[in-house]
Amino acid sequence: MKELSYQENAERKSVAESLDGSYMLRTDGTDMSDDEIWRTYSLLTRCENAFRNMKSPLCERPIFHQLKRRVQTHIFLCILAYHLLVAIEKTLLDEGIHTSWLTVKDTLKTHQVGTVILPTTSGEILKIRKGANAEPEHLEIYKSLKIPSQVMKPVKTWHSSI
Repeated sequence: MKELSYQENAERKSVAESLDGSYMLRTDGTDMSDDEIWRTYSLLTRCENAFRNMKSPLCERPIFHQLKRRVQTHIFLCILAYHLLVAIEKTLLDEGIHTSWLTVKDTLKTHQVGTVILPTTSGEILKIRKGANAEPEHLEIYKSLKIPSQVMKPVKTWHSSI
């Protein structure tokens, strides 16, 4: 049997307790309980974070909307991104991997695609674009999500020199 032991750091605990505070939400909604308001706010925050995580690599921030339908579309995409990330987290959890989307994203960002450019003696250039080999931590995520570990098949293209 394993044992757990710890020693309390009174100074750090005191500092942490002094930082604890309150959170106030203001709403004009009268048809929700305090708990429902908090859960809705938490869900909205998580949705926005999911959308930010999905579109940041695409350089889609910031977004300034001029039309109501675009605001509605933005909210819809936030919810959609949230559902995608929750589905990924749930699938991993079902496979025994207890992690968050941010951890998955940080792990997978090292699995990259590279391009090798080879000039030839005839003046042409051969470009080979290929995904790097997946590391064991990448393979575990791919296997759990039932997606192939090969991010792309190698692509070879010939170009005439400029």
